[in-house]
Parts: sequence; C-alpha cells; structure tokens
Amino acid sequence: MDWNRIEGNWKQFKGQAKEKWGKLTDDDLQLIQGRREQLEGRLQERYGKAKDQVRQDVDDWLKSLH
Repeated sequence: MDWNRIEGNWKQFKGQAKEKWGKLTDDDLQLIQGRREQLEGRLQERYGKAKDQVRQDVDDWLKSLH
C-alpha cells in the first residue's frame, strides 16, 4: 500500500488509525486529513516519541494495511 491511497481514502483509514493510536482525538484525525507529516507530528505530540520512532511506527502500520 502506498501513502497516496491512504491520503485519497482517509475517511476509510482514519478508523484504523484511531484503533492503532487511541490517543489521537477525532479532532486530530480531522486535521490530519491523510497527510503523513501531520499524522507523524500528532503522534509525536500524543505519545512523546522521537521522530524516527514515529516514522517507523507509521511505516509498520502502512505495511499492515491490506
């Protein structure tokens, strides 16, 4: 799966993102709008992880999607 598909179908994927990262609020998901940089930034804020770790988490999530 590539990120363009996530971005184009964010309404479908935001539920899965919220399931994976429960600390994301509905407002966060609305603001992200499928943009990877926004997702990574919000995850850093909510979970207090380093940028590299967040990027890896997002990559792993992307690989897990079918």
